[in-house]
Amino acid sequence: MTDNALLAARFHAVHGMALKLGETALSYFGRTDALEISMKGFQDWLTVADGTVEKEFRAMIAEAFPGDAVMGEEQGGGASDHLWIIDPIDGTSNFARGDRQWCISIGFVLKGVPEIGLIYAPAIGEMWLARRGAGATLNGQPIRAATTTDLRRSTIECGWSTRRPVEDYLSVVAHLYGAGSSVKRSASGALGVAHVANGRTDAYIEAHINSWDVAAGLVIAVEAGCRTNAFCSGNWIAEGNPILVATPGVAEEVSTLSGIALAP
Repeated sequence: MTDNALLAARFHAVHGMALKLGETALSYFGRTDALEISMKGFQDWLTVADGTVEKEFRAMIAEAFPGDAVMGEEQGGGASDHLWIIDPIDGTSNFARGDRQWCISIGFVLKGVPEIGLIYAPAIGEMWLARRGAGATLNGQPIRAATTTDLRRSTIECGWSTRRPVEDYLSVVAHLYGAGSSVKRSASGALGVAHVANGRTDAYIEAHINSWDVAAGLVIAVEAGCRTNAFCSGNWIAEGNPILVATPGVAEEVSTLSGIALAP
């Protein structure tokens, strides 16, 4: 099978998989008594729904594409030429509290290169989908990044990583405010990247983020015309990296203010 045929089969299948996973996640959403909420660490939330959705996805891949590997936030995994990377519920703190800003993030990586990205927010009925070189869509409609060029008219989301000093985060936020930007945080890195892709915000930055949070979003963002840093460098699948995704008109300034270099 050629790479193109291999990717086409997976691109066709992932939409239906995501819809089923969304139904599973929604069956838990809003049922605090059934979530079995726990903490993996400081502000690192876990619910029974996270594990259930990931297990269901792994079963789907084993049946549809038995030679593919899966890397997930809850059950781990390792690099492979044919690798699915999933965050079963990104924005778990939101999910656990009944906030609808959460999503299922699924990326497919072929020989180390992210090729397919899907982000599905079932509680708000929105699905972003992209294949490298073929454009990006939201609910089937083509999307593009915003045309903002003035940082004083920009909205930037600055994600907070517990793996980096809070002082560094506050410093970046202060620099962004000082440059005239409006700064926000919604607690879902995947949705943060998706919102840059369809023009709701002008940049998403975070000092460190894991591969399962952005493997899907990077494909969507690039296909929507965004600029990014070289996230997929080093041991990015296992260890993550800083992330910068921005509309072209403010990307250079955001890079300077955040200290995250753009990819060439």
